[in-house]
Amino acid sequence: MFTGIVEELGEVVAVEELGDSSRFRLRGPLVTEGAKHGDSIAVNGVCLTVVETEDGEFTADVMAETLSRSSLGALAPGSRVNLERPMALGGRLGGHLVQGHVDGTGTIVERVPGEHWEIVRIALPDGLARYVVEKGSITVDGVSLTVVEAGDEHFTVSLIPTTLDLTTLGIKQAGDPVNLEVDVLAKYVERLLGQRGAKETAA
Repeated sequence: MFTGIVEELGEVVAVEELGDSSRFRLRGPLVTEGAKHGDSIAVNGVCLTVVETEDGEFTADVMAETLSRSSLGALAPGSRVNLERPMALGGRLGGHLVQGHVDGTGTIVERVPGEHWEIVRIALPDGLARYVVEKGSITVDGVSLTVVEAGDEHFTVSLIPTTLDLTTLGIKQAGDPVNLEVDVLAKYVERLLGQRGAKETAA
């Protein structure tokens, strides 16, 4: 489980195509410190399993399902990525509960600079709008953010200088894809209410 508080702005070192999967080598001295085979690291919001580590770098295998459901397939050597280790039991929950399971990819529509922040509008893929609410939480490329406005086809977030400086959201441009993970609590509530409604109808 992650919190959406990015620890390090890493970099893709190499991508090896393996037919129905890819092996990524990524540089992230902070997140690889103490990491070992089998540990998890979130890369742009996608939970990946560490294969090996060496000299501040780690490798991870990415299956075809993950490549098709996320923006990781668009990464290339030199691409910057947001990195986060799982939250330690008893640690501070600085953002919100993030699973590292991407629900879909959105597209940055526009960026509107402010005096001390920047408003970013992101187009939603089909089926996710019902989980996005004003003042609710959403994860964008692994960054826990608060929704400012929520529409049927898009939503907006406000990015503070720290987020702009320390994550990939500071360099993403209009047209770029971003990984989205909606609040898992919303999905559980929908599921439970759906089952309740079905039972009441059957009765």
